[in-house]
Amino acid sequence: MSRSETDRDSAAVPPAPGEASPERSVAVVAHRIESRDLFVATREIIIMHGADAYRLRLTAQNKLILTK
Repeated sequence: MSRSETDRDSAAVPPAPGEASPERSVAVVAHRIESRDLFVATREIIIMHGADAYRLRLTAQNKLILTK
């Protein structure tokens, strides 16, 4: 199977419920992003800043922790 057929097949199947999509968009309104939009189906995201990766986690107490 060619790469384009594989890409087309995987793109046609939506992620399972509770499974995060590898790509998604997040609305930015008045320079604000809602954390609930970032943490859809996950409690941790990776933020790339130049060559550095930062981990933003949502804790059990509903707090945010950013680590390098």
